[in-house]
Amino acid sequence: MDAALLVVSLVLCLLAAAPAASAARAFFVFGDSLVDNGNNNYLLTTARADAPPYGIDFPTHQATGRFSNGLNIPDIISEHLGAEPALPYLSPELRGEKLLVGANFASAGVGILNDTGIQFVNIIRIGDQLQYFREYQRKLRALVGEPQATQLVNQALVLITLGGNDFVNNYYLVPMSVRSRQYALPDYVRFIVSEYRKILSRLYELGARRVIVTGTGPLGCVPAELALHSQNGECAAELTRAVNLFNPQMVDMVRGINRAIGADVFVTANTYRMNFDYLANPQDFGFTNVQVACCGQGPYNGIGLCTAASNVCDNRDVFAFWDAFHPTERANRIIVAQFMHGMTRTTCTP
Repeated sequence: MDAALLVVSLVLCLLAAAPAASAARAFFVFGDSLVDNGNNNYLLTTARADAPPYGIDFPTHQATGRFSNGLNIPDIISEHLGAEPALPYLSPELRGEKLLVGANFASAGVGILNDTGIQFVNIIRIGDQLQYFREYQRKLRALVGEPQATQLVNQALVLITLGGNDFVNNYYLVPMSVRSRQYALPDYVRFIVSEYRKILSRLYELGARRVIVTGTGPLGCVPAELALHSQNGECAAELTRAVNLFNPQMVDMVRGINRAIGADVFVTANTYRMNFDYLANPQDFGFTNVQVACCGQGPYNGIGLCTAASNVCDNRDVFAFWDAFHPTERANRIIVAQFMHGMTRTTCTP
């Protein structure tokens, strides 16, 4: 079955399983800056999006820590689920009844490996995100009791997005990086996929039973990589090669976990294809620019993060990229729509 269809089936079955009068299911988010909704605001780190013009199109028009002009992928999934967005785990507002909505544990800059993103200094590495998930569950049990807490976690939707930083902020961060000296690219990909399996297995041990695992998007085509490697707008060949090695092996790994478990707990979302569709055919999606970031500086607006001193486009809806690495809200909506409304399956397996 196509990865996008599997995600559709998972989400639709999740919704169908809930009694009509019940509240929306809880939602948990793990990963990097593509899904971080503000945890890094509470950390002494350079990986932050807490100043304008980030958030220029957010409902409050304030920077929230999301690496977007507006909403990010978890926000839009929450909309589809009919729920309010899960708060960042580090937010002091995440207490009491808010715990029932879920939590976002993601932190910009992290990867599968602990040494990914070390230049950002203080970020919530994935092992720490899983430890926070355990801590969250203790708080939840204190609020509603163990049986209800276990049920809420088991029935929740979980999103995990990792992998991109292990290339752009590790293997290819500098010429002759430690990891690139240690591993040839095919061996590195096998290594990080094997490490990812351990992370997903731990997530299962912690009670996750309905998990979307996103693949890596077209890293070689983001403005940051075009600024560094492109002469005429062509995508960076070496990063494209890395993604083409990583995604199929990640899918095979996820299938292997499901076989070992004996259930389709984990499903993969083909975010590479979802992104590539609008990058290859921008006019079909209403985009007029899929190479230059809306906010930034330098070639393709791809140097550094978006700041108050950056160039900012007037119409964010016609740009695929908000900053050097991250999609605009409109691009995020297209990505989510493709795996929420692409196709449906008529039966759901408990």
